[in-house]
Amino acid sequence: MKDRMKVSSYPIKNKQHAGSMESCEKRSRARRYATPLSAVLLFSSIKVFGLAVLALWSHTQEKSAVRLLSQRWDSLWYVRVAEHGYDFTLKAQDGRELSSKAFFPLLPWLERGVSAVGLTPSQAGLLVSAVASIFAALGLFHLGRHLHSPQAGTLLVCLWASLPVAIVQSMAYSESLFVALAAWSLYFLLQDRWVVAASLACAAGLTRPVGVALGLAICVHAFTRLRHVDNKGKILASCALSLAGASTYILWVGVQQGNFLGYLDVQEEWGNGFDFGYSFALFIGELASPSPIIASLFLIVLIAITTAPHLLMYIQGYPLPLIVYSAVVASMAMGASGYFGSKPRLLIPAFPLLLLIAVTLSRSAKPYLWIAPLAVTSALYGAFWLNGSGPP
Repeated sequence: MKDRMKVSSYPIKNKQHAGSMESCEKRSRARRYATPLSAVLLFSSIKVFGLAVLALWSHTQEKSAVRLLSQRWDSLWYVRVAEHGYDFTLKAQDGRELSSKAFFPLLPWLERGVSAVGLTPSQAGLLVSAVASIFAALGLFHLGRHLHSPQAGTLLVCLWASLPVAIVQSMAYSESLFVALAAWSLYFLLQDRWVVAASLACAAGLTRPVGVALGLAICVHAFTRLRHVDNKGKILASCALSLAGASTYILWVGVQQGNFLGYLDVQEEWGNGFDFGYSFALFIGELASPSPIIASLFLIVLIAITTAPHLLMYIQGYPLPLIVYSAVVASMAMGASGYFGSKPRLLIPAFPLLLLIAVTLSRSAKPYLWIAPLAVTSALYGAFWLNGSGPP
């Protein structure tokens, strides 16, 4: 049964490639390093390099790299939740009431728990993020190995670590924690380990709003599997559990606000909403021309960019739950009407898109050739970005 759920049963795996004996030997040497330990070591090396570049860059700006990682923007709000619960609000200069209820609770809960050993909540946030990023790397490796090959899993880890905004993975933010939960949830889901996958999805739903993407992926998988299994009650219960985290918190905020849709009101005060990408397209279009026609063209391009990779995944035979998860994450990121500079960060959980690249690279004679320049670019951009004025 497990074999049917693997992409390995589709054309993207075990495809024979013509090549010289030398190329085969190079690929064989590369595969020897495709292990969980090597993936974690490569990931850690990329992260350490990025942090070293950040430290040097910050030193030239007379700033503290540790402070930039742990006490800026959203990380401050997570600390406020850890220290004060959800009673903290801040009055913006334009009169908006910014509430800490916009931030999901799992990371601040962990910060509060870890700080009990003598760390400050911000230090605890860095520790949680660091540990979670390692588990995320392991989850991505196992997912890539399950879907294609150990080498694809290792390359997936390296690509994720080398994203332009990958510095966020080292900040006291919730991205690393969420991706760790999401990657392992999908991995167990593709093996029909329903309860474990749903439990991790529930935890992810308490981490970020996009946790609903995991719940939807599990529900779609359940819909395709119900007719083939006997224990339908277990599967249906797993569907409910997978959506329980995000829905429970959103409903709780609604009760606190005295409005069923209170969470949307909280997000509106922060300037966040969802308009299917129209605001983003308008923002990009106005950089080129104030014409609404130009904005409409950018919207069409935006939809195409979001849709095309998932269509390709479907054509190549990737499991439907993986496609659903990635499509929902990408749609929520690109369709959001909030701060446009945050969109690259919001796409960090859309790691299945990187699997397309990882699989392609794994078939080359020198699959790791591009990792070093990507890591250098990521480190430089991350240091520049974090030392800038705008939030990620």
